[in-house]
Amino acid sequence: MAVQLGINPLTWTNDDLPSLGGDTPLEVCLAEGKQAGFAGFELGHKFPREADKLNTVLAAHELKAVSGWYSLKLLERSAEEEITAMQPHLELLRDTGCKVMVCCEVTDCVHGDQSKPLSLRKPFPAERWQEFADKIDKVAMHALNHGVQLAYHHHMGTVIQTEAEVDELMSRTGPQLGLLLDSGHCLFSGCAPIVLAKRWANRIVHVHCKDIRKHVMDDAKNANLSFLNAVLNGVFTVPGDGCVDYPALFAELKKNNYEGWLVVEAEQDPAVADPLTFATLGHKNLQTMAAKAGLL
Repeated sequence: MAVQLGINPLTWTNDDLPSLGGDTPLEVCLAEGKQAGFAGFELGHKFPREADKLNTVLAAHELKAVSGWYSLKLLERSAEEEITAMQPHLELLRDTGCKVMVCCEVTDCVHGDQSKPLSLRKPFPAERWQEFADKIDKVAMHALNHGVQLAYHHHMGTVIQTEAEVDELMSRTGPQLGLLLDSGHCLFSGCAPIVLAKRWANRIVHVHCKDIRKHVMDDAKNANLSFLNAVLNGVFTVPGDGCVDYPALFAELKKNNYEGWLVVEAEQDPAVADPLTFATLGHKNLQTMAAKAGLL
């Protein structure tokens, strides 16, 4: 599959903080995403959970299903229990044409709790790395056998957030587990995105293009804010509107023959950052930079 440009509905309505864009209908998200120029959407809580209904809704706007988030709990469950819990979501993604499933271990996470600063994040329990790797490899192989590859999302406020934790996960697992490279979460955690792009090029199967407003990020760290309060303060924005070096990152992805989706996932307060305005800006900048790098 050639590189395609997609967007996440977080631009309009937030899954972690439903008060943001809670009144915005799905039809508005899809219509404005299409108007901005995107070819597909990742899923969110307002999307139908039946494949035929979801396909119909997307087709009405000439859009594709890109992927959808799944919360892993492999530090609490066996691989078999996780596979059972995941199966309905896996089948939904498969039946709507998705090739990857965004996934993230959420045991002991703090990213969805507005009252807990990111400094309270628990790092991955070192003694459980191999157990976790063995289990996620089994889950990933099950998904791959259904035509969908797991794309692991390193995420602020979760047990796999840092460069070292991503390295540990990738080094202990097999190629059936893909990596989702998120430029914003990577930089927020203290690692330049191009570092992971170079190191794990052969594992990257999905890319989230989230830019960072550096002064807001610095303030969030200095003030010991929660993840959601950093979002409310505007730490994230669309590609080209922050400090991420996308030309260098995209050149590296091209060098390593990346094929897949580039997804704008830049959660902001829609009352402050007009969704259509920022979606349009994000598409324009993403298209320009990706084309210059030869990805389009």
